[in-house]
Amino acid sequence: MYPSDRRFGQRPSGVPGLDSLLNGGFVDGRLYLVIGPPGSGKTLLGTQFLRAGLDADETVLFIHSEESAPDLRANAANLGIDIDDAEFLDVGPESDFFTESGSYDVVSPGDIEDGYLISDIRREIEAVDPDRILIDPITHFQYLEPTEYQFRKRLISFARFLKDRGTTVLATKTPSEDTDTQLKSLSDGVVVLSHDGEKAGRRIRVPKHRGVGQQDGSHGMEIREHGVEVYPTGVDDPSEREFEPTQFASGITELDALLGGGIERGTVTILSGPAGIGKSTTATQFLANAAANGQPGLACLFEESIETFVHRSETFGLPISRLREEGSLFIEEVGALSLSPEEFAHQVRAKVRDHGIELVVIDGISGYKSAIKGGENDVELRRRLRALIQRLVGANTSVVLIDQRREVTGFPQPTSESVSYLADNIVFENYIEVEGELQRVVGVLKKRVGGFETVPRRFRITADGLEVGDPVSGMHGVFKGIPDRSGAQ
Repeated sequence: MYPSDRRFGQRPSGVPGLDSLLNGGFVDGRLYLVIGPPGSGKTLLGTQFLRAGLDADETVLFIHSEESAPDLRANAANLGIDIDDAEFLDVGPESDFFTESGSYDVVSPGDIEDGYLISDIRREIEAVDPDRILIDPITHFQYLEPTEYQFRKRLISFARFLKDRGTTVLATKTPSEDTDTQLKSLSDGVVVLSHDGEKAGRRIRVPKHRGVGQQDGSHGMEIREHGVEVYPTGVDDPSEREFEPTQFASGITELDALLGGGIERGTVTILSGPAGIGKSTTATQFLANAAANGQPGLACLFEESIETFVHRSETFGLPISRLREEGSLFIEEVGALSLSPEEFAHQVRAKVRDHGIELVVIDGISGYKSAIKGGENDVELRRRLRALIQRLVGANTSVVLIDQRREVTGFPQPTSESVSYLADNIVFENYIEVEGELQRVVGVLKKRVGGFETVPRRFRITADGLEVGDPVSGMHGVFKGIPDRSGAQ
């Protein structure tokens, strides 16, 4: 949903990435509902909301009922979030709030029996005069009202009271079919958190943000070292870019000749072939040569450790360690189920922006699908990958995707992951059988910009790296992996 013309004052959420979903932040004087199962991060998100208020020299109030104030302070401190200066109001069943001798002598036990807790808290808010309030959870108030009707009536009155004061409120609750609908309708905004296990990971969405709008859809969310972080789903950038026809060369004369000089800047290349054929070595050759020529590169490894990558590459004479030390080559290893697709995209784009990366290699597509959270939905993952690639290409960064085909020989389709539509260039490597001997060939099936050789070339992987030979001539059926000289012209 696109934002309207903003006429509202808005407060930052304190959660990296969330303000983007909220089209600027929480609106002053409004009530927001944060819904999620236990352990999804509701309280932590609310704590960061309070911390953002303290950072802005605001007065903040934490109304809680399930944990004590010391525990809440300690939990926040473990993540480096200091909320010691917040005001705390404990309304739990065993809290001082319910006794005349407590520090919050506002209401007597007899009044509680009448179910007017919200009315009494209004008086406490008038005394503290907070700019922000976190109610964790709001369902505790509901239990103390005599009827659902009374709870709804109190909540409407409470929301109007806060709006008149300009107080912004976050209220948390766990999902419940009985009350979610009415609470959502009463709230000015709704934030929904989910945590569907390690494979799917944490997600966040904002289905409602009254008057301002929101970025729709499901987005990545993680609890990291310093709290909740949100990674908005990438939206395709419709702005046009100026194409720069400069090329990245591999540094191998014969391979560059096959590609008409190399791969153009701001294009997507799919390097396809069976396991062990040399795809990663070929991609690394482009990375190393670009880095050596002052064009920084980034390798994202899904199927290999950094140590193995460096050792293998240097065995072939590529100075990977030196290029990394010089700051012209970066290598990131992505662990299994460690990142959502949005967080991975965020990290790649940040690296590109901060270090001027011009060439990105993703090794490989099948590893990405297996390692990234949410991998059970191939269509959605491909869409996320496409969004990342389009943003990189929009910044004139070239992308090389490594795609592993299952067949050792034969050529039934150019890629194995149905991603051909992403490619400006398709380079294939394959085995061919010649008189009982397996040989390697490399060829170009597609090149959107510029010319290329239509006849594949043999190549070898030696102790000195890639050796690319002359075009394969005098045979047909090379693409199928079983060449035949009988019909050759």
